[in-house]
Amino acid sequence: MAPQKTLSPHAFAELLLLGVIWGGSFLSIRIALDDVPVVTVVAHRVVWAMLVLWAVVLWRGLPVPRAPRIWGAFLVMGLLNNVIPFGLMAWGQLHIETGLTSILNATTALFGVLVAAAVFADERLTARKALGVALGFGGVVIAIGPDALSGLDPRSLAQLAVLAGTLSYALAGSWARARLGGLAPPVAAAGMLTGSSVIMLPAALWIDGAPSLALAPDTALAIGFYAIVATAGAYLLYYRVLAMAGSGNLMLVTLIIPPVAVVLGALVRDEALAPTAYGGFALLAMGLMILNGLTFRGLTARRAGDS
Repeated sequence: MAPQKTLSPHAFAELLLLGVIWGGSFLSIRIALDDVPVVTVVAHRVVWAMLVLWAVVLWRGLPVPRAPRIWGAFLVMGLLNNVIPFGLMAWGQLHIETGLTSILNATTALFGVLVAAAVFADERLTARKALGVALGFGGVVIAIGPDALSGLDPRSLAQLAVLAGTLSYALAGSWARARLGGLAPPVAAAGMLTGSSVIMLPAALWIDGAPSLALAPDTALAIGFYAIVATAGAYLLYYRVLAMAGSGNLMLVTLIIPPVAVVLGALVRDEALAPTAYGGFALLAMGLMILNGLTFRGLTARRAGDS
């Protein structure tokens, strides 16, 4: 029997760090949006992260794929995993709170289960997964409020845009499994961001014009954080935790990100979420735990196995 992945104290510390970094990315993107247009915000994110990751690839001496098929897959992956979700979520943050954006972002796991069940024979929708997905989407309805669908104002459209972004993330996950298996993670991430940059650089120049070089210090710091730390660095940290703890334990990061984003939004931008947002997240978190078999008993057992 193959040894099971466990969440050691070291792995948990890195998982917590990853959650804090990704939770902080929502605030940093919102700060940048005060001075930089949406498309340019996304272009900054993918281009700087791409450069950092290619530097890592070269430093490690990893082989760079040459097959046109792989580079075509990178282009599609960049569109699904970066261009569409980054753009939709950045636009959404202009109209809804950073904390609510992070809560809705957690639905990526729900859509991921549904897309994988539709595409792969070995990821069928079991009763447990169906229950988790149902509870999760119930939490989403509570978080955004049923009234959001009664009229398409900017706030309701922003929430739907964020949810569409999470669906794109889910599609990207299945695409990566089908077309990008076997590549070293830094190479796959750098190639994906290259595909994103090929799309976003001309789009930013066409839609927003040449980017301003006279950025306010807080804007420049925000861009540096979400591009270099929360994109390039987080991709590398993500794969470290995945290797140490496995995909099941890694899913816990989904439960860390929203509280971090909510607290930072409240402290820095005086954001206040409706009570329904917190209730919706609680139900969504319960659905995610059931979805991945992370019951309280299961978590206790895992901790006991680590000690």
